[in-house]
Amino acid sequence: MFDPVGQGVAASLSRPGGNVTGFTLMSAELDAKRLELLQTAFPYVTAVTALVNTTNPYHKLPLEVVDGAAKSLGLGVVGRVEAASPAALRALRPEVFSGAGAVFVVGDGMFWNFRRDIVALLNEAHLPAIYPERDYADDGGLMAYGANVADNFRRAAGYVDRILKGAKPGDLPIQEPVKFDFVVNLKTAKALGLTIPPSILARADEVIE
Repeated sequence: MFDPVGQGVAASLSRPGGNVTGFTLMSAELDAKRLELLQTAFPYVTAVTALVNTTNPYHKLPLEVVDGAAKSLGLGVVGRVEAASPAALRALRPEVFSGAGAVFVVGDGMFWNFRRDIVALLNEAHLPAIYPERDYADDGGLMAYGANVADNFRRAAGYVDRILKGAKPGDLPIQEPVKFDFVVNLKTAKALGLTIPPSILARADEVIE
């Protein structure tokens, strides 16, 4: 969930109310960090294109975050490539990213399901790219930064236990992630002819070679 309070699902993170609680991946909040990592790794990039699913009702928030972060980092206007369905995604060709110096993949459930198609597309375009979950890097994506989903699931087990014992969901704070993954696929970098600076490799939680 991008913004449970802004979406009207919860009254607040600390006391959501109603019959709602859970865990958030902070996808939109982490987008500024992803863009900063992308620029640090490739400081020569002046134009970034975001790949976005505009049928996702919550796509505007991450785009606003990315646009704001781009301005603060001195990057040019963030371009957009839209893919509203698996068919539209698979119809994209590398040429659609012409003029982009790098690509920023906005977090989306449909994108995650078809992440191998996205990774193949961007690798064929020979562009630096950063992705919202480590699964993309595991599947050949260049860099990924995001919340550790497995850790969230482990922590959620405690909430399940408390609710089964009688706790009201609305009294349990919506938890934000506490563990994050920054993964760099050095094998992909070499295949694309890209050099990852040592400063980025030193910050990575895992380097795939």
